Amino acid sequence: MPNDYQPAPTQHNPPEISRVFVIVLDGVGVGETPDAHHYGDKGANSIANTARAVGGLALPHMQAIGLGNLADILGVAPRQETLGAYGKCAELSAGKGSDVGHWELMGHVTETPFPTYPDGFPEEILQPFRERTGRGILANRAASGTEIIKELGEEHLRTGDLIVYTSADSVFQIAANEGIVPIGELYHYCEIAREILVDEHTVGRVIARPFKGTSRKNFKRTDRRKDYPFMPPDKLIFDKLIDAGHQVYTTGKIDDLFGHRSISQTYHSVNNDASIQAAIKYLSEPFTGLLMTNLIEFDMVYGHRNDPGGYARKLEEFDAYIPAIRASMKPSDIAMIVADHGVDPTTDSTDHSREYIPLLVFGERVKHSINLGIRQTYADVAATIEGIFDLPHSKFGVSFMSDIL
Repeated sequence: MPNDYQPAPTQHNPPEISRVFVIVLDGVGVGETPDAHHYGDKGANSIANTARAVGGLALPHMQAIGLGNLADILGVAPRQETLGAYGKCAELSAGKGSDVGHWELMGHVTETPFPTYPDGFPEEILQPFRERTGRGILANRAASGTEIIKELGEEHLRTGDLIVYTSADSVFQIAANEGIVPIGELYHYCEIAREILVDEHTVGRVIARPFKGTSRKNFKRTDRRKDYPFMPPDKLIFDKLIDAGHQVYTTGKIDDLFGHRSISQTYHSVNNDASIQAAIKYLSEPFTGLLMTNLIEFDMVYGHRNDPGGYARKLEEFDAYIPAIRASMKPSDIAMIVADHGVDPTTDSTDHSREYIPLLVFGERVKHSINLGIRQTYADVAATIEGIFDLPHSKFGVSFMSDIL
């Protein structure tokens, strides 16, 4: 992280903007960052590599805003004139997890990486967890969530032991069959883990991973996943907006990523279509402040499973929603399409990738054909929201408010 990074002061008095709609395309990066080799991600480019793998993408609405100006994307040509502003952001935080990326978008830069456990968790964590839950532990290693359930699900059914596993991210995941461990009990076990995982073992997230089924032939994860993140102590955009009398609406898994803190209304979903449709419905309500949506399927369903075909299809499905989003926005609304990291489905890795994220900004009052360039941090999104609503400025981030309005 640059030691000489100095944010510009927040700018004031923009044209009247009453709401900002931030759409996070989870895992949709636009090319490796200069430090990608430190993360094992040299050559990653989630969108461009996917486009090549499937013979080209049709994303006319994001192309019109300037997506093709950010990377060499087969089927998405650059445009000299765009219907909005475009740029890309590097990640300033240490790490490449969803939590870290979302928090940086909202103003918090994670300067010390969360611990990871590629060889499993130590006994100093597992012993008190066993004692407090009264259950044994299976796995205790980095693994694919779907594969570890297939491998150990039947033993879990026989013994009642919990499947505890991690990934390349800083996560402590607990998988349990809902017929063996009621969902409320599984959530309680996650709360216990969150209490144990402190100090040098403060992981980014504890995650409940419930599943159903009677054998490996029909095991299937349910939609009652729940995240228990470590939350930054400093105030984020959510907190500042609530303090200033505005509202924060969220859809997708935003509520979990922010620990349900300073959220006025939420619609939780792990389905892209449902999350977008709920957001469009929220746009019809009379509130001021922030609407933030996470679209998880690029990452969870296709990126981590190295499925460029499914990833491409979801990109095109999202692009087709943009006219409906524009039609639902008021003249005083602006929208920003961003991401939280990459997860290139064409590489050997199934992990997140350290990439630039897209920054596409549109709305009736947003200037056209504005190149926002390469931003040093995702927190420029937060700084811009702070400028729009005249909120206290965070430590990091440079507002692009005067460029777009």
